[in-house]
Amino acid sequence: MKRLLTLVAAAVVPLAALVPLPSSSAAEPSNCSTLSVKAPQGAHVDSVTAVDQPGGTVTFPPNPPFPNDPVAGVPAYCEVTVQLSHPGADDHVKTVVWLPKTGWNGRFQALGGSGYWAGEFGAPWANAVKAGYAVAATDAGVGPSPFTADNWALKDGKVNQGLLTNFASRSLHDLAEVGKAVTQQYYGRAASYSYWNGCSTGGRQGYVEAQRHPDDFDGILAASPAINWDRWTVAAIWPAVVMNQEHTYPTKCEFDEFAKAAIQACGIDAPQDCRWAPEHLIGKTILCEGKPVKITAADARVVRKIWDGPRGLWYGLTRGTSFDGLAVTDGQHAVPFVVPDSWVRNFLKLDPSFDTSKLTYAQYYKLFRQSHAQYDKVIGSDNPDLSGFRRSGGKLLSWHGLADSLIPAQGTVDYHKRVERRLGDVDDFYRLFLVPGAGHCGGGPAPTDPLGALVKWVEQGKAPSTLSDLSS
Repeated sequence: MKRLLTLVAAAVVPLAALVPLPSSSAAEPSNCSTLSVKAPQGAHVDSVTAVDQPGGTVTFPPNPPFPNDPVAGVPAYCEVTVQLSHPGADDHVKTVVWLPKTGWNGRFQALGGSGYWAGEFGAPWANAVKAGYAVAATDAGVGPSPFTADNWALKDGKVNQGLLTNFASRSLHDLAEVGKAVTQQYYGRAASYSYWNGCSTGGRQGYVEAQRHPDDFDGILAASPAINWDRWTVAAIWPAVVMNQEHTYPTKCEFDEFAKAAIQACGIDAPQDCRWAPEHLIGKTILCEGKPVKITAADARVVRKIWDGPRGLWYGLTRGTSFDGLAVTDGQHAVPFVVPDSWVRNFLKLDPSFDTSKLTYAQYYKLFRQSHAQYDKVIGSDNPDLSGFRRSGGKLLSWHGLADSLIPAQGTVDYHKRVERRLGDVDDFYRLFLVPGAGHCGGGPAPTDPLGALVKWVEQGKAPSTLSDLSS
């Protein structure tokens, strides 16, 4: 398990310096307006729109809280939008491909999503085109909201199985087939290498592709992956359930004091092994916005329960991790993380107006078991059999911050261990790096160019032993 303990330091190395780029086709790209698309198996092509775009400085609509800053220096590109549907699903899926008119590096890159957002359509697109990639993403037919599934989860009071299937897996394989086919048609030859690049939901999607469609991508970058979705989502509202059931709502200032004390006691390198007791702070007076606040036994009891997680079911927050993601309060009420809250309301209770703040411990445990039993095979994304991906010659590079305040890294570690139990040593094709101090999908000492490390592994056979130095 040495791979799980590798530290990651920040180091920026331009991708072009890492891997000699494949020679591009001598032929000129096809006319953007003449492109056509063959439907993937089980799908129907409703429309294809291809538009020449001038490049330059590319801007995007605001999409808070995600940064969507303008990207300068983007080459002219062909933008292809493919509308797909699936018989019986009553869906309209948008798949978009951007193809640089000059400087194509011979590679195809698919971008994953975030929350209930199936694909990234913002600044990362322009940056990928700027780096020479043909790049694509899908909206899975579920729309543009990354935070809730309220607008698509239910149909006539029942789970919209067609859209859930799209979001969970189907649209990912469609994306791979459409994106690579459009790329081949435009440039007159297939991409030399195809990559998946995603974090959070995008990380989960990468694992889905490795598990279900092992020939789709040569390399998969899957960061902070939301695998174990059926369990993680319900576990993520545990902190709010605890506070509501205990009728105790520590302020951010108090939560921060517990996190700081745990780091001082245990450090950040192995927070999953920390056993520091929150009861050590009982009676301590701290200043919160200039006012003295005494930490109580009730505060410590809430923190311990949050750190313990729903025992016997899933993991809690690691000690020292910020409580800001899952244990948010205004001092009087708990505010559940919106993504899992939407999952419980829509997919478990079939009621968008359901109030999760009223859940008792007994009701919570019942919902957790329901979610796992009902949805593990649909969206669990945790099948440890990666033998097909290994046989395909693919490489799976994954990293997870040990200070992730939304998706605790223990779930990813558990998955890696289960893959090892099934397949033995997996370092030849699957490597997981744990990053002390890094948050969800970044922040702190997060790796700055893991895609570069993956490209080097896939194309030069140089497996990363760390994500801190890619120049050797």
